[in-house]
Amino acid sequence: MKRRDFLKFGSAGLAGVTFGGFARMPIFRIGNAIACSPGAWKFGVMGDTQWTTPNYDDPDGTNPNSVAASIIDQINPHFIDHGVKFVIQVGDLNDEGIDGGIITRAAHAQDLYNAGIGFFPLRGNHETYSPTDNSYSIPAIQTYFPQTQGLTVFNNGPSVPQSPWDAYNFSSSKPMDPVTGKPTNELRGISYSFDYGRPGGNVRFLILDCWPTPHTNPFPATNSSTGDGYPYGYTVAQQQHWIDRRLDRMTRCTEHAFVLSHQPIMAESHQDTIFSGYTYDNLPWQNAFYASLQKNGVGYYISGHDHMHQRSIIQSPDGRSSLEELICASCSSKFYTPASLTSTGWGGGAGTNTVNQKYRETSISEELYTVGFYVFTVDGPVVIVEYFSDIVGNWQSSGYYPSGNQSTSTAGSFITPTFNFTKKETWGYSLSPWGVSRFTLDQGSGYTLKFGRTTAQIQKQGGTAADYDSRLLSKDAQAWWADRDSVGNAYLASDVLTLLGAASAAITPPSADDPVAIIMSYDSRGRGDDAFVLGTMDGEGNWVNAVDLNFGGTDTFVSGPWTPGSPLGSYGFDPKTRTAWAVVNHDSDFAVIKTRG
Repeated sequence: MKRRDFLKFGSAGLAGVTFGGFARMPIFRIGNAIACSPGAWKFGVMGDTQWTTPNYDDPDGTNPNSVAASIIDQINPHFIDHGVKFVIQVGDLNDEGIDGGIITRAAHAQDLYNAGIGFFPLRGNHETYSPTDNSYSIPAIQTYFPQTQGLTVFNNGPSVPQSPWDAYNFSSSKPMDPVTGKPTNELRGISYSFDYGRPGGNVRFLILDCWPTPHTNPFPATNSSTGDGYPYGYTVAQQQHWIDRRLDRMTRCTEHAFVLSHQPIMAESHQDTIFSGYTYDNLPWQNAFYASLQKNGVGYYISGHDHMHQRSIIQSPDGRSSLEELICASCSSKFYTPASLTSTGWGGGAGTNTVNQKYRETSISEELYTVGFYVFTVDGPVVIVEYFSDIVGNWQSSGYYPSGNQSTSTAGSFITPTFNFTKKETWGYSLSPWGVSRFTLDQGSGYTLKFGRTTAQIQKQGGTAADYDSRLLSKDAQAWWADRDSVGNAYLASDVLTLLGAASAAITPPSADDPVAIIMSYDSRGRGDDAFVLGTMDGEGNWVNAVDLNFGGTDTFVSGPWTPGSPLGSYGFDPKTRTAWAVVNHDSDFAVIKTRG
């Protein structure tokens, strides 16, 4: 069977297809999330924006007050083009922790404001580093980002007010003040929460801040830091009641919830966490936090601090809960390298610290030394995340930024290049109660799903994709079904499987060495000696051969059943077992299609 012999079928009449219990068009077109439903909307997420060259050298004057404005100004237009409703930045707005840095960062959100797009920041450790200011950037953030308190933003002067972009139900954490012994307002608009969207696709965002405040660290020059070297403020434990109350899925009235903080719950380069110490510190706090997020259906924990793109599944210390963590790519002149898995910050000390806590992490995806950003699409019960980063990458850090040479002590130019952003990865999940399956695929493992008369086997073929520490990457996948009769295409010989999370990880470029095999049964009754192929929906809404949308590989037809080790691009069908199969590295809506023989 040659590719030109494969019949393309148009998608006419698909507008009413029921996918996973809600009406929508197929959402995957070459891995692209299509916001099809009337209530679908998007938001953006970006990482740290420090300008970190030596002495904040800024030859072209585009990065004042230690803010990487030359990078921000290249990312903002992409958020505008994607039509996001607002952008959240996960801390380290500047490098020096000075009010001038907060003012500069606010000024470089103006392009978003002008486009009607909101901006919600949070503090990172660098917001607390001012050598002269003991307020830890709190008054500056409250003044120049009043939206974190649900207040009006004055756009281009006080005569042009803007609302907080339809965000609502704002709340700030009020832990007990150690000075007064009463609930405090110190974290007003600093550790905060808000909702966005309306029923049918709404989200609660919880922004968690554990950094110093004047009352928790009144003498920053002499305060006693924890063993990891960072001074902390109101702890996760002190704020856990507020966290529980705001995330409570029985009362929050939102389908989705995301938690964002600057520090990861388990990092790759840094070994400190939001739990006021190293990864092995305060394990009871960790168990309570993980349990709260899992019980309340939090989709992702999102952080910065590490200046790299990393996705992982992290298990709680007691093994009873797990979270998917996204560490955001750098939007800074600084990039980090993952530390050794045996570094002592993850374990190796006395007593309870002897077990290295990295056993709790399953690595899914990683990309280093590049600038990137994220677009989240909320479409009813489905959330799709797209990761974009510079196609060149391999940028050097700080004193060698962007393309100096550390081995020869050649300083960088300190001038930001023109980035060429491309999509590197797509993933997501569905909360639909109709037949959604979530599963993890390790190297060489498989998972079987059944729906109606169709059985599908998803097999990870034992690829070689690995992270910096040589850990083979796993896949966090979700799948759900649509009945073939709801699609209304006479050539479908199976139900339709939506598979999310099978795409190759964001190793640059999307790698051909981490594929999955999809083996799907078909119904040949009344079809005689017809030929069959595993199909998928292309960017024009046509059913095409599933391997046509692969990244790399060679399309190769094989007569007979799938066999382990079949290379990317292999496809075929087996009349004896009534299965069609393909080896792919993309997410799609898959179905077996009758072809012209």
